[in-house]
Amino acid sequence: MADASKLSVKTDARPAAPADRWWPLDSLRSEIDRVFSEFGSPSIFDRAFSRMPAAFSRNMLALDLVESEKAFELSAELPGVDAKDLEVTLADGVLTIKGEKNETKEEKENDYYLSERRYGSFQRSLELPRGVDSEKIEANFSNGVLKVSLPKTPERQQNGKKITVKAS
Repeated sequence: MADASKLSVKTDARPAAPADRWWPLDSLRSEIDRVFSEFGSPSIFDRAFSRMPAAFSRNMLALDLVESEKAFELSAELPGVDAKDLEVTLADGVLTIKGEKNETKEEKENDYYLSERRYGSFQRSLELPRGVDSEKIEANFSNGVLKVSLPKTPERQQNGKKITVKAS
């Protein structure tokens, strides 16, 4: 039986660089490639950074989630968005916030005319944490800030246990 603690080693089939050229970082790159390839395919590097573009896209909604004793409090700053343009839904344990921002600015003077429009939609979905009472979820929007209260079930509120740390 093979030893499960050993990782398989994949070899790079690239031809060696010509002997008359010096590549000071080539050996470093080869070593880094070898280390990442040992973690399997796709490599740990690919998995870690494969979602980066989505995280930085323009329509990604930034959320703050804070846990208190009785609830999870979710908030999102949405300047320039009207409450009528927001939609908060819950389906199959997934909370989805989506909306659209439409802003128009027009200035007319004697010697110029300025017209600016900004618009775009956003959406963010997240799986509810365990122990949320989905029947009591509330959403409030005021002064450009959306606050969603996710109350915990009584069982979840009593679930925590403090562990004493002993010094030795």
